[in-house]
Amino acid sequence: MYVSHLSLHDFRSYASADVALEPGVTAFIGRNGQGKTNLVEAIDYLSRLTSHRVATDAPLIRAGAEQAVVRAAVVRDGRTATLEIELNPGRTNRARINKSPLPRARELLGLVRTVVFSPEDLTLVKGDPSDRRRFLDDLLVLRTPRLAGVRADYDRVLRQRNTLLKTAGHARRGSSSQEGALATLGVWDAHLARTGAELLAERIALVDQLRPYVGKAYETVARGASRDDAEITYKPSFELPPSLDRVSLTEALLEEVERRRKDELDRGVSLVGPHRDELLLTLGNGPGDSGTRLPVKGYASHGESWSFALALRLASYDLLRSDGDDPILILDDVFAELDTERRAQLADLVAGAEQVLVTAAVAADVPAALAGARFEVAGGQVRRTDGAG
Repeated sequence: MYVSHLSLHDFRSYASADVALEPGVTAFIGRNGQGKTNLVEAIDYLSRLTSHRVATDAPLIRAGAEQAVVRAAVVRDGRTATLEIELNPGRTNRARINKSPLPRARELLGLVRTVVFSPEDLTLVKGDPSDRRRFLDDLLVLRTPRLAGVRADYDRVLRQRNTLLKTAGHARRGSSSQEGALATLGVWDAHLARTGAELLAERIALVDQLRPYVGKAYETVARGASRDDAEITYKPSFELPPSLDRVSLTEALLEEVERRRKDELDRGVSLVGPHRDELLLTLGNGPGDSGTRLPVKGYASHGESWSFALALRLASYDLLRSDGDDPILILDDVFAELDTERRAQLADLVAGAEQVLVTAAVAADVPAALAGARFEVAGGQVRRTDGAG
């Protein structure tokens, strides 16, 4: 699978752009602020319907424009399909396949898969638990697109439930307004438990499947490490039942919600559920350690943190490949953040992918193992410079 053509209209800094692409490695070279990352961000947006750089769509629209369009020709198993997303901040985004409208934009999910390496990846290790939850959920949706609906349902239930908790918590004890809010809260408790249990079960299964890939990837990118050094563990916000089927998880969530009712009313927020969970990242002490493990956040060196972040992305790539598809790899300004040895290791690991898209400020930042097509990005223009195409 690869993108053979990218077309942008009023996306980020581009009033319009048309770029012909091909399998293998393509590097976009340009000084900061010239728009090279905008090109790969657009392809990643088609994959996940969200940006790896910003939380909302508004910054993706060119200044002065009302909407943006990203269109790409995607080749899969020799067949080409044109995917298009129309971004309309404040309104519903619209999607098309081969010019035919889709009922919902999220039906594009899964048609093209990307794995992005970027300087922001360090937040996977050093950032808040929400960064690691997003990492898991994005990977879940890439593998199983219907889970985008489950995640959206859970977020909707959570917002409604938090509103009711605030209302009931602020109301005078025993008043009719509090009694009404508490009665309605029971309905949303059931919704929270049902959707939360499904999301929780999927995350736990994903972590179990991802774990060996993380260990293998860390061994590859970290000097002197073994595959047992890096470990990922899912830590839920409550004690899990012996059985992890949906019914048992739903019942356990409901019981915990009831147990924490007073605390939730006092604080006006939901304290139980997948939105409170954590993905723990730990490191051993290397070969022959005594079994002591330390959290990466707060204890790992800068180099170890980068190695763990790279391992998470490489593990995602390998897991997606095990599903039968070669994801498009995007290396966004990542080589400038790495030392020479890690640059070479990462380049060797990804060079054989079906399609690799690289951005760099200077050509010298791109390792020799990633030779391929070259584009110069400057002044809003994208120009091929390697003499091909």
